[in-house]
Amino acid sequence: MITLDASVVVAHLSPHDPHHHAATAYLEEARASDFLMHSLNLAEVLVGGARAGRGQEMLDDLLAIGIRVAERPDGEALRLANLRASSGLKLPDCCALDTALFTGSTLATFDKHLAKAARRRHVTVAPAPDPQPPGSPSR
Repeated sequence: MITLDASVVVAHLSPHDPHHHAATAYLEEARASDFLMHSLNLAEVLVGGARAGRGQEMLDDLLAIGIRVAERPDGEALRLANLRASSGLKLPDCCALDTALFTGSTLATFDKHLAKAARRRHVTVAPAPDPQPPGSPSR
């Protein structure tokens, strides 16, 4: 089971995103897994589609590739408040982290601060970032 942060889905959907290739490769490799997203993180992804009048179509497409909205268990508000207070993360990042913690799943993110906070809490973090995104200069 994999909890997706909005950063991975946005990168997958945006060909000009620097993490596009890594996100797409990761989602293809992990396609046999169950993908979860907190409803707030899913809403973050849908904003662009909603602006273009395609919010429902975009949601249907994301659900069709196997993304499920994570259950919102009792006690979530207090857990989110505690994560926010102890980590300094923004609330949407706390939502992704709480989902991974509650479900015992891997957290897929490109956000370095979120990844660091997750690792501190013994959550497995993926995907490995592109070592050298296409179009970047050689070292």
